[in-house]
Amino acid sequence: MPLLSTRELSKRYPGVTALDGLSIELEPGVIGLVGANGAGKSTLLKILLGLLAPTSGEATLLGYDVRRQGPELRQFVGYMPEHDCLPNDVSATEFVAHMAQINGLPRAAARERTAETLRHVGLFEERYREIRGYSTGMKQRVKLAQALVHDPRVMLLDEPTNGLDPAGREDMLDLVRRTGNEFGIAIIMASHLLGEIERVCDHLVVIDAGRLLRSAAIGEFTQRTQVLAVEIEGDAGPLAGRLAASGLRVKMEEHTVLIGIEAGQTPYDAIRDTVADLGLGLVRLEQRRQNLEDLFRTPEREDADVAAG
Repeated sequence: MPLLSTRELSKRYPGVTALDGLSIELEPGVIGLVGANGAGKSTLLKILLGLLAPTSGEATLLGYDVRRQGPELRQFVGYMPEHDCLPNDVSATEFVAHMAQINGLPRAAARERTAETLRHVGLFEERYREIRGYSTGMKQRVKLAQALVHDPRVMLLDEPTNGLDPAGREDMLDLVRRTGNEFGIAIIMASHLLGEIERVCDHLVVIDAGRLLRSAAIGEFTQRTQVLAVEIEGDAGPLAGRLAASGLRVKMEEHTVLIGIEAGQTPYDAIRDTVADLGLGLVRLEQRRQNLEDLFRTPEREDADVAAG
């Protein structure tokens, strides 16, 4: 049974389409949901939670229909919202235990689970302080704790590093990764920061303007391309000219020459000999990989650029 399945899922507001015929099917794991601000990430999460009704289409999470079986579904879901939503005048222990009880845990079990969860997120020593005195990073940890305390089967995390400094982001990403790995909980993490997704997730869903661009394992987004990068010291113009004259497709980027290669083509010897003949200093020679920053480019864009060059 898939973790998440949507079919032609759409959400429209007056003058705005947040989701536009989104159809995906995902297996359990740590899944990154990536797109620019306004791409539809938060809207999708809220539909899965039953907080928003879709305009059209269907969606299931953990096999439950999000329209008709919301109350049954939500007992198995933990949700970490993007924005600050915590009460200031209670402690982390009081708030997280309250959320555990709301999710069906008896009072004694809720207190025990709260202590364990706050220890996991690194707030055990500060658990009795009022939340008003917490830093942004500590508040984010409280939000993660309340999403985790009832031992859900899936967690929906909306921009979990929102407002954090670099050190705080590192700590939060480590917590998310450990939560998925150690507890075996499926995670769907929405973020517009591609580096975060790459570090934490094993599957990636890319949406843009409410539409699915691509859904695949992270490794498929970082495969080798058919482009060699040759970085040299000094002017790369003579090298680019000589290689182009030999029949290779080349493009220059400052001190780097990009070479488009065909399947089975291995021009390494020719490149080495040309660099030596010109008396150039070779800094780097490597086959380029795709990276997540290229997500919103067409898949053939880089090769096409080289060919045009």
